Amino acid sequence: MPRGDKSAYTDKQKRKAEHIEESYESRGTSKDEAERRAWATVNKERGGGNKSGSGRQHPDTNASSEKGGRRGGAASASRSKEERSASAKKAAATRKRNREKAA
Repeated sequence: MPRGDKSAYTDKQKRKAEHIEESYESRGTSKDEAERRAWATVNKERGGGNKSGSGRQHPDTNASSEKGGRRGGAASASRSKEERSASAKKAAATRKRNREKAA
């Protein structure tokens, strides 16, 4: 099997990599880098391709996803209530402005 061949991955693994890749791209990462990071995350969590028999009995770990969840609120938690409120109001105004511009 040549390097980069994804035939040993399950449909669920392929979907997961696709979602992760889309997330990275939406945050401005290049297509190639997003794909590389997505498959690295799938490999870390699921232990590589799971279609063949070897290695399927090992439990999956969601360490990468959990780490992202933990890191997500750190910036918000270190700010005061007033700062968070001002940021939320600014974001709401931006969303409203973008909606009006799109309509």
